[in-house]
Amino acid sequence: MATTASTTSIASVTLEVADPDAAHRFYTAFGVDTHLRLRASEAHSAGFRGFTLALTVSRPATVDSFLGAAVDAGATVLKPAAKSLWGYGGVVQAPDGTIWKVATSAKKDTGPATREIDEIVLLLGVEDVKASKQFYLVRGLTVARSFGGKYAEFASDESSPVKLALYKRRGLAKDLGVPADGTGSHRIVLGSTAGPFTDPDGFAWEAAPSLTPGPSTTPALS
Repeated sequence: MATTASTTSIASVTLEVADPDAAHRFYTAFGVDTHLRLRASEAHSAGFRGFTLALTVSRPATVDSFLGAAVDAGATVLKPAAKSLWGYGGVVQAPDGTIWKVATSAKKDTGPATREIDEIVLLLGVEDVKASKQFYLVRGLTVARSFGGKYAEFASDESSPVKLALYKRRGLAKDLGVPADGTGSHRIVLGSTAGPFTDPDGFAWEAAPSLTPGPSTTPALS
């Protein structure tokens, strides 16, 4: 099932971090600082936070470039970059605890590394993909792709900093190379014209005035 339009999509992604200045330095070095917002928080969070942000890039050399920049800035490698059935990719954890995946469908380089990002996908690990998908459909999101109870991806427009997708929590944790158990805050807040609300898995959304990026007093990825 596919579509090209959505009445609702993500307007902002805010990571809640203990040290916004340090996080801003990391994300600037990583190369994604213009796609996120950062907010100070001391909320308890232990184990898997139930989500990952995934960068899709053009070639393996670019994967290595982003992962190398992340590690140099203080990230921890969860899965070293390697070839797979689907392409080439690796997983790192930022100093603030956020897990990032960088991948490409290409298995060979056709040119030098770049710092270009083709797409950023926010993957939420949920207990029931079908139920969560229906929850978001009611709130105005439009399904772009869906694979039964395993995966669902929503349509987004050019002003959205990331694309939203749903995946089984345990499957997502396994893919990232971490235990699925976790407690406390997800440490992420999403903004949209459909907010505020909290989804069935505890992910918080807040009201956003529009999907057009504007000035922010915090380091922003927009």
